[in-house]
Amino acid sequence: MQEVYYRTPVGIALIVAEDGYITKVSIRDEELEETTTDSPILLEAIKQLREYFEGERKDFDLPIKQPGSSFQQEVWQQLLQIKYGSTITYLQQSQLMKNPLAIRAIAAANGKNNLWIVVPCHRVIGSNGSLTGYAGGLWRKQWLLEHEARVMGTGQTKLPF
Repeated sequence: MQEVYYRTPVGIALIVAEDGYITKVSIRDEELEETTTDSPILLEAIKQLREYFEGERKDFDLPIKQPGSSFQQEVWQQLLQIKYGSTITYLQQSQLMKNPLAIRAIAAANGKNNLWIVVPCHRVIGSNGSLTGYAGGLWRKQWLLEHEARVMGTGQTKLPF
């Protein structure tokens, strides 16, 4: 296992690689020091995150793998289909997965996502348009959604949450 701490506009991200895959990207609330690495896969993850925050990257192209049940894997795969700058509700996600009664289970699986931003769970919002449930903190979810709206240059650049 290799790891690196990378400073983003919304805090320090911990990036972990194992066996040729990025297995974790999480945001930390602690004030940690940025670290360096010579790992090609971690350097590529840093590059792609930097491009995302600079508004140059909308999709990640990293080998990713995270442990989870087959249901969780299905939920995370569906998250990868949400286009940059777009949002869907938990209800819409459950309908897209053809499992409308599983809203709570889907929301719980979203919360277990270990690949912050790369698997974009921040793009899922409450049915009433509210920001709900984000492990990185709701202020970060709002920042990410507003960042994507600014980059897209469409609609509002300040979301009314």
